[in-house]
Amino acid sequence: MLEFRAVSARYGKLAALIEVSLSVPDGARVAIFGHNGAGKTTLLKCGVGAMPGIDGEVSCNGTRIVPGAVYRNTRLGIGFVPQGHNVFKNLGVERNLGIAGLLHDKRFVERVYELFPMLAERRAQLAGSLSGGQQQMLALGMALMTQPRILLLDEPATGLAPVIVENVLASLLRINETMKTAIVIVEQNVKATLPVVERALILKAGRLVWDGSSAELARKEDLWTWF
Repeated sequence: MLEFRAVSARYGKLAALIEVSLSVPDGARVAIFGHNGAGKTTLLKCGVGAMPGIDGEVSCNGTRIVPGAVYRNTRLGIGFVPQGHNVFKNLGVERNLGIAGLLHDKRFVERVYELFPMLAERRAQLAGSLSGGQQQMLALGMALMTQPRILLLDEPATGLAPVIVENVLASLLRINETMKTAIVIVEQNVKATLPVVERALILKAGRLVWDGSSAELARKEDLWTWF
């Protein structure tokens, strides 16, 4: 379980999060929505310890997430996929996966190939020559090489064509169902994301203003007034 207790975070004088409390149970599928600047990315950064100087506390399965010690926090079972195609473009697909899994069981690459057959087909191809959607799949595969219990994703569908967005979201659902990995996804594409998750959170100006089932949020006739 990933738990946030009264977490506040700032960029200088700007408050990015204001006393946010929530928990993500094992195996959950959660989406975080909100307008630009609402604090969504900041919340994910707090979850992996990439945000220094926060107030409150974040913990993973009872162990405190230490701000500024991302390398240590990820070993608690947290995978983080930042926005953009975070791959080593000058290296091959298989080399990217191998580097990501350097401190883990390298044989797990075969499990990643089962989830993403496209990566197996292109294992010798340079990552920089892959399409945007394929690079996003590789970034997901690299995160999975750490065998996380919870996967944090910051707008993985940004800049992708609608059909590729569907593939990425379907992959996340498959990861959750087959590996029992909890998924926490920040996305702007609300309509495409809601059917894939069970629970939705909405941040507004750094505050948590909605925490409920994704089905209930989808039924709201005034959905867009929440953003």
